[in-house]
Amino acid sequence: MKQMRTVPVLMYHHVTPAGGAINVTPEHFRDQLAWLKRQGYRTLTCEEFAAHLAGEPAPERSVLITFDDGYLDNYVHAWPALREYGFHAVIFLVTGWIGQGPARPHAGQGEGARALPPTPDHADCMRQVAAGQAHEIALNWSEIDRMRADGVCEFHSHTHTHTRWDKQDPARKNEQMRHELQQSRACLADHLGAVSDHLCWPQGYFDADYVAIAREAGFRHLYTTRAFGRNRPGSDPASIFRFAVRNTSGASVGRRIRVAASPWIGPLFNAWKRWKRGQRYAG
Repeated sequence: MKQMRTVPVLMYHHVTPAGGAINVTPEHFRDQLAWLKRQGYRTLTCEEFAAHLAGEPAPERSVLITFDDGYLDNYVHAWPALREYGFHAVIFLVTGWIGQGPARPHAGQGEGARALPPTPDHADCMRQVAAGQAHEIALNWSEIDRMRADGVCEFHSHTHTHTRWDKQDPARKNEQMRHELQQSRACLADHLGAVSDHLCWPQGYFDADYVAIAREAGFRHLYTTRAFGRNRPGSDPASIFRFAVRNTSGASVGRRIRVAASPWIGPLFNAWKRWKRGQRYAG
């Protein structure tokens, strides 16, 4: 049974006082980390997670924490909490959004620190991206360097512009995706010195063509927004399942983690949710 252990992968976007649908408040985020700590969980690196999928059993009570897009609030609020609790996180960067400049203030710097920068909710972030102001709400390379330096966070590709080319330019979507991945790899190599084989699909969309293009570009571990599956040894690394973490208590997230990890309840829950979703679409 140890060889078949499932590692739940948690998907976050924002940690911000704004709260909301895909925005977790700092208070709830800390409560979620505190729950993991009390229950004896450990967080994996991407390298450790890849080894698990390849057949090397992960330690009991392992999870992978991921953040999508690379928002400023990941530095301002999430990184200090992760450091405090001794956990690791993976951040998938939309490389075209990442700017230059000095590192901005973050939580936990003491009473003498400057006021924290605004960390708006997801809807406001999308408005600023559309207005050409992504640098205001996204990380910059100075902040990324700080987050990497202590080993708490690692950074991988989430494409260069986060565009749904199947909607924006369907006739040329494959060509556009090839260019996206080339741009993203070049940017990461230039700023981080290397590029991994881990990629997260923008807005969760992918098809067989995209998977082939990603593999040609050097990506092997492909992260989805599909929640109802199991990440076990021998699982397909081109279809990594993740579930979204809500703005809720640590105990609530803990129940979802335990369901995902259970060798008995997990498959039944996933099958039921897939059936329920199918019924909804059929109706």
